[in-house]
Amino acid sequence: MEVVILPGSKQIGKLAADAIETLLQRKPHAVLGLATGSSPVPVYDELAARHGRGLDFGAAHAFALDEYVGLAPGHRESYREVIMREFAGRVNIRTENVHTPDGAAADIPAECQAYEDTMKAAGGVDLQILGVGTDGHIGFNEPGSSLASRTRIKTLIEQTRRDNARFFGSLADVPHHVLTQGLGTILEARHVVLVATGAQKSRAVRDFVEGAVSAICPASVLQFHPHATVLVDEAAASSLRLADFYRHTYDHKPAWQGL
Repeated sequence: MEVVILPGSKQIGKLAADAIETLLQRKPHAVLGLATGSSPVPVYDELAARHGRGLDFGAAHAFALDEYVGLAPGHRESYREVIMREFAGRVNIRTENVHTPDGAAADIPAECQAYEDTMKAAGGVDLQILGVGTDGHIGFNEPGSSLASRTRIKTLIEQTRRDNARFFGSLADVPHHVLTQGLGTILEARHVVLVATGAQKSRAVRDFVEGAVSAICPASVLQFHPHATVLVDEAAASSLRLADFYRHTYDHKPAWQGL
């Protein structure tokens, strides 16, 4: 796991976009994994700006991490709508190449399996963007999730519902269930780039980067990933014991290694 500490979200967005641009130049039909929430927004802003300067997404595919269960089709806060609004609608990726699980499916287990099958048929995720919750969840794999889990339905804990209430009219409007890629699914991405900013994420960052691998902190499973990059600002890095070592390592990294 590589930890990169940067001054702020703008620099984080640029570095993550560098990795995606390099991938697309090498592999125009790359498969991107997309997260929602506030953390990835600077990445999507930077990608949209680069598309305006010629970065081409025309052959790429994208898969969302998760989707709420029970929201009406087209609901503004459904993750398909969020991804279309914040990323896909700002670049030239084809709408039919943007995949999200169907939270309104009549047969939820079959939908989850179909989502896994579609991802596999596309060649698997080349680069997965992640955020992390204040309790250490990635996707909607809440504490206690199996480290080998696949795409499935999950019940949100109240802290996550409270964290997400800012996107809805009230806490009562936040769904209790989601479909989410599992931790085992996420680990199959060839490169994982996790973004975290703000002091409220510092404990989660410390726990998953430097703590034990445990279901109580789902993001800690990334310690097993062969190519995981963690991009954090100074506030999110404030609880890391080895922060100075991470800075030294990145400052002296060979240029040929890339991100």
